[in-house]
Amino acid sequence: MVFPKVPDQHKTGKPLIPNGLGVFYVLFSTVYLFLVYFFQSIQTATSVSSLPSAAFTLAACVLFGGFMGMMDDWIDLKWRYKAFMPLIAALPLIYYAQAIGARTSISIPFTGISIDFGVAYFYIIIPLIVMIVTNTINQLGGLNGLESVCPAIVILGLMAFSPVYYLMIGPLLFWLVLAALNVYGKIFVGNTGSFAIGLTLASFAIISDLKVNLVISIVPYIVNSVLILLTIFFTRKRAKVTFDGQKLCSDSRRSLVTTITYKRPLTERQVVKVISGIVAFFTVLAAILQFI
Repeated sequence: MVFPKVPDQHKTGKPLIPNGLGVFYVLFSTVYLFLVYFFQSIQTATSVSSLPSAAFTLAACVLFGGFMGMMDDWIDLKWRYKAFMPLIAALPLIYYAQAIGARTSISIPFTGISIDFGVAYFYIIIPLIVMIVTNTINQLGGLNGLESVCPAIVILGLMAFSPVYYLMIGPLLFWLVLAALNVYGKIFVGNTGSFAIGLTLASFAIISDLKVNLVISIVPYIVNSVLILLTIFFTRKRAKVTFDGQKLCSDSRRSLVTTITYKRPLTERQVVKVISGIVAFFTVLAAILQFI
């Protein structure tokens, strides 16, 4: 087997599972997006446009996310590097947004307030979105299906309102195949997959001008990251669950997973269902706010 195997910590006997299969998502998505770019180029051959391609831009971001995740899988990058490396992937998005004259204002739900960031949107807001989303998506994982099912839910919510939804049809279908295998404990997508899907979410939302939808949808991810970072900062301790052979349990609230299992033993599948349900709730809430 080409892919390294790692123990499944929450299964009896800790069987070895192939890790890093998210690389296939990167390869498939890139090919799909390049094909979309190719066919769009043929259709517009008679009226050549100087505007950059959304498909090409998204492909570049997915590739970088996969590369960054693969580095982490291979050499276990320190968090200070992983936190800021996604900023490099923001460069094609900044160029794309400027070239198409993207909207630089963001509307705050329920308030009727719209903040126009002007040129700061390109050089501050876009990089922040990419950095925060990619890292928060990567931090919520460790259970079979958790790092694959939840991002798929968010993608579906974004696609429902995106004018370029077709960019994600192929990648989403392939990701769902990996998610099914991940749920049943056949594979791990690894950091290669989690970083790639995180950058996919951030990039697709920016290209589709659905930043507010994205932020609302990933509220559970943000809460998880805040809990983890605050715990490390104040107590120097990391979130941890215990496994008794059947169920997971925690004696602290240092992450979303440990909060859900705090003095309440649940199976791995139950924890994944609860968190997926929470993500689905916020994704639906983001969709409802789209009409308000």
